[in-house]
Amino acid sequence: MVNCKNVFDIFAEICKVPRPSKHEEQISRWLQSFAAEHGIECVTDEAMNVIMRVPATPGYEDHEGVILQAHMDMVCEKNGDVVHDFMTDPIETYVDGEWLKAKGTTLGADNGIGISMALAAITDPELQHPAIECLFTVDEETGLTGAMKLQDGMLRHKRLINLDSEDDGQIFIGCAGGIDTLAKMHYEPVNEKMVNDPYGEADRSTGGRLEMNKLAIRLSVGGLLGGHSGDDINKGRANANQLIVWFLARIMPQTDLQLASINGGNLRNAIAREAEAVIAVPMAYKEQIRIEWNHFVAQMEGVFGEVEKDMRMELETCDMPDFFIPADKACRLIMALCECPHGMIAMSRDIPGLVETSTNLASIKMRQESLIQSVSKSGLSAKRSVLCQPEGRSYIEVNTSQRSSNESSKHHLKWVVEQALAMACDEVTHGDGYPGWAPNPHSQLLETVKKAYTDLYQSEPKVLAIHAGLECGLFLEKYPYLDMVSIGPQMYGVHSPQERLSIPSTERCYAWLCQVLKTL
Repeated sequence: MVNCKNVFDIFAEICKVPRPSKHEEQISRWLQSFAAEHGIECVTDEAMNVIMRVPATPGYEDHEGVILQAHMDMVCEKNGDVVHDFMTDPIETYVDGEWLKAKGTTLGADNGIGISMALAAITDPELQHPAIECLFTVDEETGLTGAMKLQDGMLRHKRLINLDSEDDGQIFIGCAGGIDTLAKMHYEPVNEKMVNDPYGEADRSTGGRLEMNKLAIRLSVGGLLGGHSGDDINKGRANANQLIVWFLARIMPQTDLQLASINGGNLRNAIAREAEAVIAVPMAYKEQIRIEWNHFVAQMEGVFGEVEKDMRMELETCDMPDFFIPADKACRLIMALCECPHGMIAMSRDIPGLVETSTNLASIKMRQESLIQSVSKSGLSAKRSVLCQPEGRSYIEVNTSQRSSNESSKHHLKWVVEQALAMACDEVTHGDGYPGWAPNPHSQLLETVKKAYTDLYQSEPKVLAIHAGLECGLFLEKYPYLDMVSIGPQMYGVHSPQERLSIPSTERCYAWLCQVLKTL
């Protein structure tokens, strides 16, 4: 068996380097320093993608070269009780049996372990291989920016092994395309007095404050598995955003609730693990709300309990908020979120077990816009911008992500999501999207990678397509001649603090990669 120690040593160093999506400056510099330290040719482009090039070892000069590709950025998720700044703090890892994990945060093995395997291969003095290019891209997780901005002519070889898969003994030869739908509902917050004393009749002896017989309540959902919105969307996991919205819709018609805040989820490609809302209701409904909540919790445990073992659903009283969302807008928002689909929509008719189409209700966030005014200073020809107090620019932002291996289904689903959110939101936009990667079952590279696995382990690897997005579709747009496959070690819980990497699987995958490089 190939010695995998260097892979884990390199990964340990990568874990010390902050690398959130869209903030890859430090990891890009680290990669350049690594190349310089090992005397490896290295170039970067305007997007901060890094390309390293190593020549063929003796005897392999006539063999066609290969590209090893992984992405630098990581999904930054943490448990609510964990103090961690992903912009500055290292990832704290530990070994639990055969698994490598992080303490309360995402591990970043997606895709730090792919980088580690590539770097270990090109610095192994005993490994025989053809010429290798290592392509390390930025911002794969939130926009595929690195792949989109990769310039023509940067890559020299015609074969590419993507190291961004997460399943032991499997070769992926296709992936879904995707697009994001982002919606905003602007509103002017109404204060407590405006809601409860619209005609200004509060007793002046109380300073104009209405003595209300109301109760403020915080509803929260946590402890969910979450996970990757591509890999895990069909596993029956709960979405915290949906649970909160379902309950609000259930009680809204009968309790005169006022919605003060609603927040849940984080990243577009992660299933929401936590969400909460703060509401106010007349005191007369106090017991009814609690009874309804208990019934709802019992029902959700019945639906998700077998999957969501650690689900927490809590109701507690809290301080009365000063401001609320106007009742008509709050009602439309809750109804729109109820109508917004989430989860698996269709399975593939061509590939058994493959999700074809899905959508993720990823995040709901309270936001505040800062208005910028340009004012001219006397005696100055130029204008300067000053930050003013926000006036009526509060908004709620809803972020969703649609995926499909069928382009028409992807665009139809984005339209369905748009129409649902437009019930409440005054602004609905779509991201640029990214193409899928159509499978090529006749790939010569595929045959080489399959044979290498069979020679090592005396069993056939599975050949599949994946519902998650990979950068391969974008590479094909610029380099249509590329022959590509994707492999990787076993991981679970990616895009969540439950992310864990199988140590034995990593050892097997690295040995497999080395065998491929020897036999190309």
